Amino acid sequence: MTILQILEYPDPRLRTKATPVAAVDDELRQLAADMLETMYAAPGIGLAATQVDVHKRLLVVDVSEHQDGPHVFVNPEIIEKDGVEVMEEGCLSVPGFYEPVERAGHIRMRAIGLDGESFEMDADGLLAVCVQHEIDHLDGKLFVDYLSSLKRDRIRKRLEKGRRLQVTGQTPVRTPAI
Repeated sequence: MTILQILEYPDPRLRTKATPVAAVDDELRQLAADMLETMYAAPGIGLAATQVDVHKRLLVVDVSEHQDGPHVFVNPEIIEKDGVEVMEEGCLSVPGFYEPVERAGHIRMRAIGLDGESFEMDADGLLAVCVQHEIDHLDGKLFVDYLSSLKRDRIRKRLEKGRRLQVTGQTPVRTPAI
């Protein structure tokens, strides 16, 4: 397996809308395995293919305490949502920043598994929030889009400054990531 490079905000490739997967094959299964390894190494609880510069409708999620409950969703779509959940969200593409975001507290989704079979699934709480966050990535949307333009601009400037410092060999001051 391979650890993939995660794109960081404000990289314009993060705004690319992912295209549906035509067929589940060995190449897609390998990509899903690489994405899981990348997500665990980051560390994180969700990763969309868009974040690793692959613009296919594929996402991986594992909200289990011991990283032993991975989910892989091909062509995921939310078919029902209800309730309200406000959680502080972070993102592997926006490292070190956490802000409260309001999303549905319960979703019903449809997707295809790595076996090529379609299925439906209900999700609540953290899993529901994580799936919605990752589907947003597939649609070219980031959690910072739910914030005020002032907060979004501040985050962008701090990330760009951190990258400039890394290029010059200085160490940026960062809040620890998940």
